[in-house]
Amino acid sequence: MSAMRIYRPVKNAMQSGRARTHEWVAEFSPGDRKLPDPLMGWPGSRDTRSQVKMTFESKEAAIAFAQKHGYTYELKDAEPPAPPAPKAYADNFRFDRVE
Repeated sequence: MSAMRIYRPVKNAMQSGRARTHEWVAEFSPGDRKLPDPLMGWPGSRDTRSQVKMTFESKEAAIAFAQKHGYTYELKDAEPPAPPAPKAYADNFRFDRVE
């Protein structure tokens, strides 16, 4: 029996938009430790499930998939990010603000 991790990815620090933060991701937990390749020295394993990352439109769909196929799952339910405070460029030059 394999275990899955279900979560909603957070916004990358290099992103300015919120693309791909509304979908849910389900990925398998590592089933085997990584060993260095004898020829190149890169870490790798025989566990091909660690390469699989599935996206779902809702948390319920991801949970239903895990339950349907008999996987145990760990749910990481992150809080939705707070909307950014509106700010005008002119606010940078106001003298009445306190720093």
